[in-house]
Amino acid sequence: MTNILVTGASGGIGAAICKALAVRGVTVVLHYQSDRAAAEATRQVMEGGGHTIIQADLSNPTSIERLWQEASALKRIDAVINNAGIFPNHPPLTTDYAGWTAAWQRTLAINLTGPAHLSYCAARKMAEQGRGRIVNVSSRSAFRGEPEAPAYAASKAGLNALSQSLAKALGPKGVYVFVVAPGWVSTQRVADLVQDKAVLADQPLGRVATPDEVAQVVTYCTLDAPASMTGAILDVNGASYLRT
Repeated sequence: MTNILVTGASGGIGAAICKALAVRGVTVVLHYQSDRAAAEATRQVMEGGGHTIIQADLSNPTSIERLWQEASALKRIDAVINNAGIFPNHPPLTTDYAGWTAAWQRTLAINLTGPAHLSYCAARKMAEQGRGRIVNVSSRSAFRGEPEAPAYAASKAGLNALSQSLAKALGPKGVYVFVVAPGWVSTQRVADLVQDKAVLADQPLGRVATPDEVAQVVTYCTLDAPASMTGAILDVNGASYLRT
């Protein structure tokens, strides 16, 4: 039995990932930050059994360590998917200094150092096991920038660099690291925004990605991708932003 810890599992992309993994026979540990009811709702519609729910504040290193200890005490964790993230607007020319510094501190804590700390906990155990995978959910923002939310773009660029550093460090131990970088995704949180004409004009497909499409790619990286793909960053943005 494969056991996988997914952060930010209470809705959107995280919920889609959990459901896709369960279809493949995976037992999932669902992490949530504050909305247990939503995490429970996700668990209720997942195939199979044995799925568990654990709360943790990913901006708190002690809480992250507890999350790992509780999850790994329940079962051997074969993979970690760092999906949780926040996107606070803080445009530099209209945000006061207190709001600016608060946005940077919390965004980096949850989007970058949180995954770094959880990956550290997981990597050491996975290296002992001689196998394991870490999949980090990044964003096209890491490459194109976000003028209204620069901390978000910076956090995702840092997550990409962290992932590639870990891929080099952990590959010799049989632990592989992958990144999935979506663009706009039609989650409930941004349902109105993704119908905006300006957003759609930027989409060659005429629509943004669905949570299920992102979940397909994450599931592939977690369960199927060959070892030689470790360190790869996979774009899921419908050709709305192309890297060379």
